[in-house]
Amino acid sequence: MARAVFRAALRLKAGAFIFELTRTESYYTDQSPAEYAAVIVAAALREGFEGPVFVQGDHYKVNAHKFAKDPESELQGVRNFCQESVVAGYYNIDIDASTLVDLEKPGVHEQQRANFEATATLAAYLRSIEPPGVTLSLGGEIGEIGEQNSTPEELTSFMDGFMETLMRRSRYKKGLAKISVQTGTRDGGVVLPDGGITQVAIDFKTLRALSALARDRYGMAGTVQHGASTLPADAFHKFVECEVAEVHLATEFQNMIYESTAFPRDLKEEIYKSLRKLCGDERKPSDTDAQFLYKTRKKAFGPFKRKFWDLPADIRVRLGQELERKFTFLFEQLNVQRTAELVKKTVAQVPVIPPAPPALTGALAKVGNGRG
Repeated sequence: MARAVFRAALRLKAGAFIFELTRTESYYTDQSPAEYAAVIVAAALREGFEGPVFVQGDHYKVNAHKFAKDPESELQGVRNFCQESVVAGYYNIDIDASTLVDLEKPGVHEQQRANFEATATLAAYLRSIEPPGVTLSLGGEIGEIGEQNSTPEELTSFMDGFMETLMRRSRYKKGLAKISVQTGTRDGGVVLPDGGITQVAIDFKTLRALSALARDRYGMAGTVQHGASTLPADAFHKFVECEVAEVHLATEFQNMIYESTAFPRDLKEEIYKSLRKLCGDERKPSDTDAQFLYKTRKKAFGPFKRKFWDLPADIRVRLGQELERKFTFLFEQLNVQRTAELVKKTVAQVPVIPPAPPALTGALAKVGNGRG
């Protein structure tokens, strides 16, 4: 998949694109930050791509239930994963404490308080571990994806509270580069009984207004749109018109792989059989088999990682070609073609030498001691 992205980018001279993986995705796909970053860079080298490669940790989420029981322990868990990610080369991190928004509180500011305070705490930590010469691109989130649409008042309350908290508690004054908002989508889409996806209606008017507010008042790049990959093809150009800073796409690429005529039918059936057994407790009483499998098949990438990697070369080529056509379409619709030179001019190249992995350090030590 990564190689298909780079091939499309090379053809269109694109540079403004990011590879991202959420904290939970890292767990259920069995890909550590170090592995994910290494695979992306390897794909870039394999395809002869030149220029910055952007890798992002998305939805570094604070678990509301765990936070309610032990706030510091939950925040420390997020800090630990942030530290692992930055060491691996993730220089874009989207903090997601929107799970802490409490709509039962009086007034928007108090509803957002736990969110902006936790976000500021994590942002300050991330600034403290920046590699020399690197300024991390950090994002926040004001409304949990899939819930009610965000408002200008929520964005203002969050950002004012975030900046005040950051200034008061930290010596690091650099704020956020972008803000994730809710405008009518849901990550992965809403699944119909037959396994299809309902058409979502994005509130583009709200998206445009929030992007302008984020830029004009707070100096950010703009808003981030999640859950967009299942939109109709003729909707993507509207994100450009609304001056959205980032559009996050994922589910459609997964769907393309599973539904491709090139994907081995026997492997697909083996995966589905395993999911019915391993994830059966996640099945709602109202779920059809198609709904259940659609929502859980993302969790097969970890247990079946070896088999995905070992797909025959001809199958991988066909899947890659299908994905490349999709990436080409999206790059054109989102207007990132011919951005490679702009990216090279505006993004400083900072040499960062990451620490050697413990396994490599141990192996080298054995060689040095004459035991290797």
